[in-house]
Amino acid sequence: MSIWMLGIDHNKASVDVRALFSFTKKNAGKALETLSRTEGILGCIILSTCNRMEIWASTDGEWGGSLYSSLCNLKGVDENSYRSFFVERRENEAVEHLFYLTGGLKSQILGEDQILTQVKEALSLSREQYCVDSVLEVLFRMAITAGKKVKTEVNFSKGNTSAIHQAVEKLEEEGFLIKGKRCMVIGNGEMGKMAAQTLQEAGACVTVTVRQYRSGIVKIPQGCERINYGDRVQYLPQCDLIVSATSSPNYTLTKELFEDIDLTKEMIMIDLAVPRDIEPAVGQLPGITVYDIDNFKIEENPKELQYSLGKAKNILKEQMNEFYSWLEGRDIIPRIQEIKSDAVRDLNLRILKVLNKTSMDEEDRKKLQETIENAAGKVVNKMIFGLRDTLEQDAFLECVEGLEKLYGE
Repeated sequence: MSIWMLGIDHNKASVDVRALFSFTKKNAGKALETLSRTEGILGCIILSTCNRMEIWASTDGEWGGSLYSSLCNLKGVDENSYRSFFVERRENEAVEHLFYLTGGLKSQILGEDQILTQVKEALSLSREQYCVDSVLEVLFRMAITAGKKVKTEVNFSKGNTSAIHQAVEKLEEEGFLIKGKRCMVIGNGEMGKMAAQTLQEAGACVTVTVRQYRSGIVKIPQGCERINYGDRVQYLPQCDLIVSATSSPNYTLTKELFEDIDLTKEMIMIDLAVPRDIEPAVGQLPGITVYDIDNFKIEENPKELQYSLGKAKNILKEQMNEFYSWLEGRDIIPRIQEIKSDAVRDLNLRILKVLNKTSMDEEDRKKLQETIENAAGKVVNKMIFGLRDTLEQDAFLECVEGLEKLYGE
């Protein structure tokens, strides 16, 4: 059995390249079904966020397939055009990556915990499609637990938790004060709500767009106003700042929409979506500045974060070792059970010669033999698992191999 990960992220690919390989929940489900039918793949999970897309798979040990080829087939793109943007990890390297990811150590903003929710949703979707196997199930659950432990026990002194926090900080450093500004947030999903709440807490007057076709009560962050999504263009001239954060495959704002709009003041737009929400050509219009999610990166970790970073890594290492112990135990337990069966059978054959010479009736002899067999099994278990708990892993595995050879003769 092998663990594979194929990924593309903000470190190697621009937002437009990442958009080619992003998945919505609906098409991720279909892709999982296709991948799971691939010969040799035992389980698969797709993680698709604004900053990264990753395909995870557990496979037969001798699997000779390619996740990259499978992905290109799913997306209908040329394999030769984008290979350099991807990273492939296997076994321990892949496991470490996932734990560091859930711990917030691979995000643009160190310690960001949105990724925890995204990883949980990716696991949940794979479960819904019946595409997750026991190895990926345990790996992802333990990585999520590790991420929660980091979140609880480590205080990252830089309090930003998302790209919108970083955007607000950068704009204010450049002299654009959020307080008192009129802002419109397009999108009322998780990221849209976070953007609206962050801007509102910074002192802005925030209006959130809501789709008319949604049934039931649609909640928006407290203190914000709402308008119908269809009225967003008419509301544009009143705004100082626009944030768009939807999962729409189409642009929410295009250059064409501005043809009949008379802008009387400069406007800033922040596009937090992948694929893009705002057509890049909008940024060419006079008085409009457009930022995308890649504009808000932390290039290096401040010195005050180094202690927290070290503490988080120690927590993650401890949690990773638990996974490795589970994985090794998963492989070794069937071997131990087979050794136990062989040892008990050996004892039975030896003791049966003695029992057959006794004057006991057949029923009593059978009960005694069963009692001895159960006791022998417990003794063998105690001995072998005792060795596991007291010896170094390599020494214990040598003992197991020796016992296998002994009873294999």
